[in-house]
Amino acid sequence: FFFSFHHTFNSSSSRSNKEAESMGAPSFEPLRDIISGAIMAATSVPQLIAYAETVGYAGYRGLSTAGPPLLAWGVATGSPWMNAGVTSLTAVMAKTDLGGEAYVAQYGEEEYVELVAAYSLYVGVASIVMALIGFGKLAQKAPTAVKTGFKWGCELGVLSSALPNGLYAFGSTLKANVATSVFGDVVKTVKGVVPGATGVSGVCNILYAVTNPQTWDVVAALLFISCTLFVMKGKAYLPKSLPPGSEVVLATAAATVFSVFYGYEGGVVGEIPTLDSDAGLSIGPIKIPIEVMDIKGLLNVPIAERCFGGSMVKLFITAAIFSAINFLSIVGIASGFESDNNVSWSAPRELIAQGVSNIAAGAVGSAPVSGSMSRSLVSRMTGATSKLACIITALLWIYMMPYMSVMSPTPKAALSAVIVSAVVKNVVMPKKLLALKGTDFIVGVGTAATTAITSPTLGFGAGMVMYIVISVVAGKDSKKKVA
Repeated sequence: FFFSFHHTFNSSSSRSNKEAESMGAPSFEPLRDIISGAIMAATSVPQLIAYAETVGYAGYRGLSTAGPPLLAWGVATGSPWMNAGVTSLTAVMAKTDLGGEAYVAQYGEEEYVELVAAYSLYVGVASIVMALIGFGKLAQKAPTAVKTGFKWGCELGVLSSALPNGLYAFGSTLKANVATSVFGDVVKTVKGVVPGATGVSGVCNILYAVTNPQTWDVVAALLFISCTLFVMKGKAYLPKSLPPGSEVVLATAAATVFSVFYGYEGGVVGEIPTLDSDAGLSIGPIKIPIEVMDIKGLLNVPIAERCFGGSMVKLFITAAIFSAINFLSIVGIASGFESDNNVSWSAPRELIAQGVSNIAAGAVGSAPVSGSMSRSLVSRMTGATSKLACIITALLWIYMMPYMSVMSPTPKAALSAVIVSAVVKNVVMPKKLLALKGTDFIVGVGTAATTAITSPTLGFGAGMVMYIVISVVAGKDSKKKVA
């Protein structure tokens, strides 16, 4: 559908960009929003599956739960272009905060889905409470050094979550190899000193995989590397008439075709369940094919007992920190649109939108959601004129779910490539981190290292403490010099 509109897309996209530069938000044109929303729906499907795998549960859940949170976001947001959903950052943070791998191993995937959904509810409530007490405006003042270091640490975590399924036929192979190597001893030692250092496992996974290429699965690794290179470099060789994100669709489609005809024996998306004909949510005569979880049951999920030492206070504080970190992504996206296109925005409103969309995420079993930079930029680029575009995307995801079984044979190696292509360049060459000077460099590197080795929550908190301490010490030194 969206390829057939390439002429309309090109003209509307260039027109909207010119309008945005001179007039702020573009004038409402529903046809352009429908086309933009359809493009976004098609090009984001591989990401939905890949980020679900990053969270720690079956990839199809990313497809079945993506629509309602985005629909709630589209209703609540004030931005014409901003999109929301599970991102690489929220996926890694949720998995880390909840101890995803260990939890699934002990309690099974179904109970983990309930745990993740309950956490999304707490994050949503925390976001709304923080908006009401004025945190939205405060979040805009977070130190650049902390944000830069935190971003790099999280991106390293994203890389570590994708490599197991990228270089090996099954991700469990890498984890088993690491456990019996010297890196396994390092993990045990670090965790013995700092029990909350969940990130050290991922760092050691990367180090083992990079230094032991002889352990890679040849077919999976070739799929992974070729898809990564195509997603990163392919755009330059594709026709200009194709919409943004086409390289992701083409790489995933090619890998799926290869999987079917070659008989690929590595990890794949697998069966995608469909709802019963009488299941779903009914609003009057309208039938919405989504599965809503038992909200009362989610409130009774033993999340505090199993993940936060039995402390509800610790759970609420962690959810609030998660919400605050999430909102920094929205601040960055909205501030960019304001500076580039003169599109004003309201911090309290967007923080409430984050809360509402996370509550919707919890209701359908999704991981926490946040603003997505890549999807938001594509929305602007493809000519969207209002938030109707992301509402169209959400509705397409919801109503097209019965036809998504075509993704069942898609290799996980290809989905890992989609994730890695988004972060590997900045992980290998962190230009913004290296550009920091003086005490900012110390804070940035310290935040990056702490985030990578421990967890995003601890890393961000440690970064803020470092920034405050160094600022106080530097302030005292300057006063002494003046005296």
